[in-house]
Amino acid sequence: MGKNILIISSDNTGHGHKSITESLFEKINADSDVNIRVIDGFSLGGAILSNIGKSYGPITRNAENVWKLVWNLSALKPTVVDHFIEILIRNNFLKVLDEFKPDLILSVHPNFNGSVLNILEKHQIKIPFVILIADLVNIYPLWADKRADYIISPTTEARDKCLEYGIPAENIKLLGFPVRSRFFRKSPRDKVTYQQGTPLKCLIMSGGEGVGNMKTIAENLLEHFDCTVKIVAGRNAKLKAKLEQSLKGKYGDKVEIYGFTKNIQDLMLSSDIAFTRGSPNVMFEAIAANVPIIITGALPGQEEENPAFASKRNLGVVCKDTKDIIRTINHLLENDCEKLNEMIECQQNFINSHAAEDILQFILDVEEGTEKVSVATRVLSTARS
Repeated sequence: MGKNILIISSDNTGHGHKSITESLFEKINADSDVNIRVIDGFSLGGAILSNIGKSYGPITRNAENVWKLVWNLSALKPTVVDHFIEILIRNNFLKVLDEFKPDLILSVHPNFNGSVLNILEKHQIKIPFVILIADLVNIYPLWADKRADYIISPTTEARDKCLEYGIPAENIKLLGFPVRSRFFRKSPRDKVTYQQGTPLKCLIMSGGEGVGNMKTIAENLLEHFDCTVKIVAGRNAKLKAKLEQSLKGKYGDKVEIYGFTKNIQDLMLSSDIAFTRGSPNVMFEAIAANVPIIITGALPGQEEENPAFASKRNLGVVCKDTKDIIRTINHLLENDCEKLNEMIECQQNFINSHAAEDILQFILDVEEGTEKVSVATRVLSTARS
C-alpha cells in the first residue's frame, strides 16, 4: 500500500514555499509507492484567508513597514493567529484528511503549524506532523510548535532559535535547505575573470514579488563597467514595464528584462554575479548555482538577518546603499577577481546538494518509525563520500 504524504504550502506568499515542495517532489522515483498531495493552506480558509494570502505580494512590494508591523504583532501572539486560522480552515482541512488519508503531514508554511495541530489534537487524530522551516535565521514563533513530531531546520541559527522557543533538541533535525536539482551545475564552475572585451555578466533579481532599486543598480553597472545586465522583475508587471521603458532605449542589447520566469536557473548559471534581496530561497538557489551574490536588502521580519548570514560565511556581500555599488564591484574585481573566486569556493564548500533527498528520506522514515537508524546511516555514507 502506498504512503500518502500531505504537504501544506502556499501559492501566493512568495515562491519559496512552492520551490521547496518541488525540490522534494523530484526526489521521488517514478516507480515509488509514495503519493504526495500539496495544498495551499490559505485556500482552506475560504475567501477571507485566501485574500490574506494574496495580499502578501502587494504589501511586501509597496508597504514594507506595514509588513513589519504585521509580522511583529503576529509574532507577539502566535496562539491568537493559530486559533484564528484554525477556525477558518477546520472544516475543509478535515475533508482533506478524510479524502486523502495521509500517513504524514509536512508543513512548509508557519501559519498552518499550530492551527493544524490544534485541529488534530481536538479531534484526537494521530498523524505524524513534521515542520520544515523555510526561513534561515530570524524565524517566526509559529515555526516552533512543541507538539510537532519533528522540526527540520535549514541552518544552525534556525535550530538555535527553536531551542530558545523551547523545542527539545532531539526533535530538531538539521538537514539543510532544499534546492531544486536544476540549479546545481553538472561540473564545478571555472574561476571568474574580468578582462577588456569579455563583459561581466550580471543578474539582478528581487525574489518572486519584484521589489528593490533595480533601475539604479542596473544604471550603476552599465555606466561604470564593461558588462551585460539581465533583470528579473518577478510578478511585478508594472516594474517590468518601467524598466523596459527607462533602460532598453538607452542601453539596447546590453540589458534584458524578464517578468516571472520558470527558467531562472539558466539565468543564474550563465551569470558571474547576482544581485538579490535576502529571500532565503533565491539566496540558496544562487549559492547552488555557485554564483557570488550581492545582497541589496531584505524584507523586515523573517529576512532581515539573512544578509549577515551570507556575509558571515563569505557566500555573498551586503550592499544596501546603491551609492556603494561601484566600490563593492571594484573590490570584488581587484587582484584578478580574488574576492569573487574566494566566494565561489566558499559556496561550493557550504551548500548541501543532498538536502532535498535527506529531507524526503527523513520524513518517510518518520512515517515508518525508523528515522533514527536511517538518518544515522545517511550521515555516515555522506561522510565517507
